[in-house]
Amino acid sequence: MPLKNSYTPAAKTSRSAGENHSPIDGDASNLWAEFAQSFRNLVQPLPPPWGELFEPLQTGAVDDLVVIAQIGQSLDGRIATASGHSKYINGPAGLAHLHRLRSLVDAVVIGVGTALADDPLLTVRRVAGPHPARVVLDPNGRLPASAKVFTGDGVRRLLVTAEGTRCALSPEVEVLALPTADRHIAPPAILAALAARGLRRVLIEGGADTVSRFLTAGCLDRLHVMVAPIILGSGRASFILPPIERANQALRMPIRAHQLDDEVLFDCDLSAQRVPIGHAKTST
Repeated sequence: MPLKNSYTPAAKTSRSAGENHSPIDGDASNLWAEFAQSFRNLVQPLPPPWGELFEPLQTGAVDDLVVIAQIGQSLDGRIATASGHSKYINGPAGLAHLHRLRSLVDAVVIGVGTALADDPLLTVRRVAGPHPARVVLDPNGRLPASAKVFTGDGVRRLLVTAEGTRCALSPEVEVLALPTADRHIAPPAILAALAARGLRRVLIEGGADTVSRFLTAGCLDRLHVMVAPIILGSGRASFILPPIERANQALRMPIRAHQLDDEVLFDCDLSAQRVPIGHAKTST
């Protein structure tokens, strides 16, 4: 299908920001701030150049939650080299898109493996916008209190762990102790616990195992796959999914493709397979 060009101007304005690791400046910053306000106020239709891409994230199609996952990868479907190095597979435009997603959601979720490997901040730095609540999935309490995601900067911090796990964290960190099955916490239970705390627009940011679990569980409304024009040859795969025997058993979905400078964003609509989690939509 032909690539959509509506998002290209945003990518171009963010290139200098990505190189300088700072928010975009001047009119571009104001334009995004105004767009984000329209997004949160549920204005429809949303204005270009971001309206077509982000409008599906305004309200849930299945219930009152919106769950999106984002993954950045090489042309050959890798998120890191064989040694685990991943900074930066995606360029400035792809990274700016990730920060735009962060600025629009209530919470960003990562697994403990990503938290230990990358020690990310999970803040909004490349565009204007509020920082989302930071959520770490850590069933066994492996992440130390010194991790950057637990930094006391006025942003909500939550740890999702297994029932009975002892965690030595600041009392300001909200601990959600949930039941496990096969040593894992079910994605629907995680989302339900977050929704009960007012976090209803959720970004699943990584890593591959965490994104794959939410995908397999039917817990994603949208999946954004940002493809960089590089070939790693070997390394860590973008998705870790149960095997299938035949190609016609593969998950197929509607997609829209957007060109962001020299990268391509695939916006995948997974709402048809999404399981209800919150208050279900009713027909009128």
